[in-house]
Amino acid sequence: MGFALFDTAIGKCALAWGPQGLAGVQLPADDGEQATRACMRQRFTQLQEAPPDEMAQQAIAAIQGLLQGVRDDLSHIALDMRGVSAFHQRVYAIARRIPPGQTRTYGDIAQELGDKGLSRAVGQAMGHNPFAPVVPCHRVLAAGNKPGGFSAGGGALTKLRMLAIEDARPNGMASLF
Repeated sequence: MGFALFDTAIGKCALAWGPQGLAGVQLPADDGEQATRACMRQRFTQLQEAPPDEMAQQAIAAIQGLLQGVRDDLSHIALDMRGVSAFHQRVYAIARRIPPGQTRTYGDIAQELGDKGLSRAVGQAMGHNPFAPVVPCHRVLAAGNKPGGFSAGGGALTKLRMLAIEDARPNGMASLF
């Protein structure tokens, strides 16, 4: 168990791991590497920074690839969902099925959950996603394929940057960019 920082095309990211899979991923903080490290220490007070084990190394390589444009849905990465509500787990499972380069809306996911009225709750789940980009909340857009919010450093601009790397095409439309 531990956490480690690693370089990506969008900046210094971090992940925490344990015997049941990734416990969390941190996209780059606005204030750089030290802020990313501080976020990890705050989120995972029981973990120490350490060299990644084999599973974590494979996850790091896959995340780095995705953020360089490799078409990998990261579904092979095990996530430790202890402490994640059942509703959020359902939302994250749907989001994980969105392929790189494609998007869905909060409403689409709410409808798949059985109630279009859950759109706001889906948005809140995405905002609390502890596994971005393994759970690709950047591929979930607001109504009208607008970016909506993004809780990672850089906000919606980071979301748009990640979508540009994937050459995202909302619901089969032309590229966002």
